[in-house]
Amino acid sequence: MPENYVPILIFAGLAFLIPVATLWVAKLVRPDPRDVGYRLKPYECGIPPEGDARGRFGVRFYVIAILFVVFDVETIFLFPWAVEYDVLGLFGLIEMLVFLAILIIGYIWLYMKGALDWV
Repeated sequence: MPENYVPILIFAGLAFLIPVATLWVAKLVRPDPRDVGYRLKPYECGIPPEGDARGRFGVRFYVIAILFVVFDVETIFLFPWAVEYDVLGLFGLIEMLVFLAILIIGYIWLYMKGALDWV
């Protein structure tokens, strides 16, 4: 009966040994963590970093992001309407015109508030 458990014990031993060996090899190969100089080297692009990577973004960045999401939602609503235009008929056309009118009023309001000024 115990001979039936030998493959399970071998598998458990390998399951323990492989991660331990991998971590040991990685410790031998990796650079010294006390060497801070490698952290300041450029990463992939070749341009030295300027300042901290955890900088703050202005509110304008988030306004532009929200406008992008609104534009995507508008596109998502326009595509199915365009595909089913023949089935929807005049009712679908009027419904989409109302939707677009509301969006255009919103864009005019944003333009008047200065949210679309990119500079």
